[in-house]
Amino acid sequence: MTEENQSKPKTKRRRLGAKKEEDRATQLIDELLKDYKTPEQILGAQGLLGELTRRLVERASQGELTTHLGYEKGDPVGRNNGNSRNGIQAKTVQTDHGPQEVQMPRDRNGTFEPVLLPKRQRRLGNFDDLIISLYGRGLTQAQISDHIKEIYGVELSVELISNITDAVAADVTAWRTRPLSPVYPVVYLDGLRVNVRINGRVDTRVIYVAVGITMAGIKDVLGFWAESSEGAKFWQTVVNDLKHRGVRDILIACVDGLKGFPDAIKAVFPDTEVQLCIVHLIRSSTRQVAWAHKKEVAADLKPIYAAVNAEAAELSLADFDKKWGQTYPMVAQSWRNVWANVVPFFKFPDDIRKAIYTTNAIESINSSIRHIANNRALFPSDEAVYKLLFLALTNAAHKWTMPIKNWKQALQQFAVFFPERVPLTDN
Repeated sequence: MTEENQSKPKTKRRRLGAKKEEDRATQLIDELLKDYKTPEQILGAQGLLGELTRRLVERASQGELTTHLGYEKGDPVGRNNGNSRNGIQAKTVQTDHGPQEVQMPRDRNGTFEPVLLPKRQRRLGNFDDLIISLYGRGLTQAQISDHIKEIYGVELSVELISNITDAVAADVTAWRTRPLSPVYPVVYLDGLRVNVRINGRVDTRVIYVAVGITMAGIKDVLGFWAESSEGAKFWQTVVNDLKHRGVRDILIACVDGLKGFPDAIKAVFPDTEVQLCIVHLIRSSTRQVAWAHKKEVAADLKPIYAAVNAEAAELSLADFDKKWGQTYPMVAQSWRNVWANVVPFFKFPDDIRKAIYTTNAIESINSSIRHIANNRALFPSDEAVYKLLFLALTNAAHKWTMPIKNWKQALQQFAVFFPERVPLTDN
């Protein structure tokens, strides 16, 4: 008989064995379900799945204790060996199917440490993950407590929920200190305001978020920092943090008029181009304009930022000032005040202009953060802000799987305008 023919009976026996196991499991399930008529009897707090969960925990814990002691219950080997079973202790735990009272075994020496349901743990299943997920999506601790009670019939205190969400603190620290890529073609910086209780008083904190575009064109939140006000000293700390975490070069930093930032980034990355967000400048300009004139003013501003080069842009700005200077003198002046951080825009081709035209890449992130933060009139600490930001940004990052629009063309242009600074691969 050939080796192939010998293997056929073995394969057939394995299939028959698997079929018997499947039939046996089906019979067992049918036996378990025969007396249950309603979903509540199966899924409810006192239903079948809750009962099975309780028994599973008890059986598993007894097995863990046997392993810990080194002998089976009733085995003579255990006599006078220095430790033994010492009865059971009732413990109520929260599960996905409601509260369950389980009988946890104990040892006489008190050295037994259960693994499945550790000492002092009162939750079983994915409650922690569920609570952290809800918190990261903007629900307050009180709202989470109400949600859990409504869905699962389990009462969790706000203090307990706070303790559970505090478990991500180590993840926040690790994330904020993680190594970064050596080169980012574009980094956007922007800020949003939140109210935080500091030393017993309410302080308005500005949370600054930095988003980089990797060499692959994917958005990457580099970090966030809290400060009462912006300034060169603060921005120096932010830029040094990026450098210490591995950033070697930033080609273009796109900002929203952050005070002190251009000097700070030039001190650490002297070759970085600092570009003011054009969209922010347009919005700031039209904010000074009467409603009846907004559309016309916006249309007349377009020739400035759509100009083929800086010289043409200056001529368009002069034309704008001739038309609107008497009515709105501050509009043209506001452009001239920041012109040094506007003109870098004009030397780049359209593919790069589209990438740096606006900080919308970061504004979309800030928008989702604001939506979550608006549920909270006040944060108890900076750490609470960081915790929520980390969870919100982690959720948002799951969607960042594709490069930004026209990235391949833009990258080719970056290589032309920044020779020897654009690596061949995203290291």
